[in-house]
Amino acid sequence: MILGLLASHGPSHGHQLRRTAEQTDVGKWGGVNVGALYRELGQLEKEGLIEPLRTEQVGKRPERTVYSITEAGRQEFGRLREQAIGELHFGVDPFQVALLFGRTEDRAELQRLLDKRKQVIEATIGYIKAESAELEEAQRIGPLDVALFRRRIMQLETELSWHSELDRLLNPSA
Repeated sequence: MILGLLASHGPSHGHQLRRTAEQTDVGKWGGVNVGALYRELGQLEKEGLIEPLRTEQVGKRPERTVYSITEAGRQEFGRLREQAIGELHFGVDPFQVALLFGRTEDRAELQRLLDKRKQVIEATIGYIKAESAELEEAQRIGPLDVALFRRRIMQLETELSWHSELDRLLNPSA
């Protein structure tokens, strides 16, 4: 994320990078540990992938180091981007772990939990659709961003479809 932001948006200080991470909620959907951002900046600098350009101080705010990506950083960013796009990644899935190892023989309890999950998924789809429409209308996102929002919606709709299949398997007479 850091290398990508520096490559696409130019030099930034840690606070700007952190704000972008928080505003996009990348910690939730992208697995980025926003709390480790400053440590990562130090590590990237140590590895020669970014370099400090200058130190700024606005008013009484603390001094901030502005970083830029190095040529080595651009090469590493290209390698990481190709790897992330070209490979399938399956992350931690607490839902699957809970169903597999936390089984319950109480069908009513299982159905209540699954119905609750479906409600959360449906609400999330609504939230994402509204956010995407608002950002697109304000011309704050482009076609790729719209497509990424749509991808997340499609993933969640597929999850709802799977829930329907599960309902039919668990309740064949319904």
